Amino acid sequence: MICQFISFLISDNCIHYLACIKNGYQFHVPTRTGKGFKPKAGLDSLPGSDDDRETADNWSTASVLSDEGVSSIPSEDGPDESSAQENFEDKLKDYIDGLTEKSAQSRKNALEGVMKALSKKYLLDFLMDRKMTLSDYLLRCLKKGKGEEQVLAAKCLSLLCVQMGLEAEDLFTEIQPHLLTAMNDNSVALKARSQCAIGLAVCNFVSCSDIDVVMKVLEALEGIFKSSYRKGDKSIPSHPPETTHLHASALGGWSLLLSIAPSFLVTKLLEKHLEHLPDLLHSADVELRIEAGETIALLYELAREEDEDYEGKDIDSLCETLKKLATDSNKHRAKKDRRQQRSSFRDVLRAVEEGDVPELTIKFGTESVIIDSWTRKKQYDAFCAVLGSGVYQHLQDNFVVREVFGLGAPIPVGAKPAQKITKWERTHYNAAAFKALTKARSKHRDKRSVMMNGD
Repeated sequence: MICQFISFLISDNCIHYLACIKNGYQFHVPTRTGKGFKPKAGLDSLPGSDDDRETADNWSTASVLSDEGVSSIPSEDGPDESSAQENFEDKLKDYIDGLTEKSAQSRKNALEGVMKALSKKYLLDFLMDRKMTLSDYLLRCLKKGKGEEQVLAAKCLSLLCVQMGLEAEDLFTEIQPHLLTAMNDNSVALKARSQCAIGLAVCNFVSCSDIDVVMKVLEALEGIFKSSYRKGDKSIPSHPPETTHLHASALGGWSLLLSIAPSFLVTKLLEKHLEHLPDLLHSADVELRIEAGETIALLYELAREEDEDYEGKDIDSLCETLKKLATDSNKHRAKKDRRQQRSSFRDVLRAVEEGDVPELTIKFGTESVIIDSWTRKKQYDAFCAVLGSGVYQHLQDNFVVREVFGLGAPIPVGAKPAQKITKWERTHYNAAAFKALTKARSKHRDKRSVMMNGD
């Protein structure tokens, strides 16, 4: 017994467990039960790293602890909080100045510094006085840089818009054409084009209120991913992995904007794409298959808000394909890919067949947000893709992120947690708040929806 205990202490599992505790993570076993539900550890639902997040078997509970003396951003030495903040901002100023260096490597190092700072901490006041300068420098890196520099610049532009929301609407007007040009430029590295597709959608989502611009971006993203639809001879296109990653990124951005589109636009896009999206389920790339499946689930959810009995043209064939993917055991696929695919498509199948939505509760500090729809899931996934592990800090502090999830103004540090309500009350309150927010945002984006609906 003693030998076994010592063996555990020096094992990778023990080291990983202790590291998670040190970083403030709590693990919860989900209590939800229901058809097809298999409990999984809450760790699967955490964005474990900024670059690699696995799909949970069923959405469960994620939690991150927040402490007055502990920050998720790289902190400066010194006990005084204001001094630490000044040191942090001085360092960020140095990174911003470094964006103009002649050396490409120096610019990339500066971009990484800016990216980490913007993802880990909410800096609206700091950015208000520097938004034009920073956006100009980032656009210069995007236009004149190559490869990884363009990837980092596109990420930083996304973060700038997430930090500022509609305060950056004037910036988005300038940023959008450059992201659009880079995304469509075949001479730009595919990885950079993928990041531009994500950035284009995220910046549009948080910093644009013009429905004409939204429709233009949706059309541009369609032009990317529809290259993976069946060819004229009904064969499935074969693309290299970096190309399918671009298509998956464009489809993910498209579905993010679809989640806040007015009903007339949803109807139009539903008729245009629902019969073709199942083509992507036959792609050789697991990322594109999963993205397509979740987009189909989102389309059905939105369609059933208008017609609860909506089934589409060929739901039986679609469900048969989804069942195969949910039980796929092809040995030629990697084990990790099979696991991701099966867990995702079990949820997609239930969404299409039964209108069922698994539930994920994200806990941060004394608060929590419930992800109880495909709409919310796509939005949360988008923020995770941009913010990485900093998503929890932004859920606490960022007015833009909190508005999207109906969380209200940030709770002051040290404030007592609100009195707990029952799960039933919480779920129904969140559902009502989310619907009201979605309607308000759609109305704001679509000032001419009545006129266009009448055409």
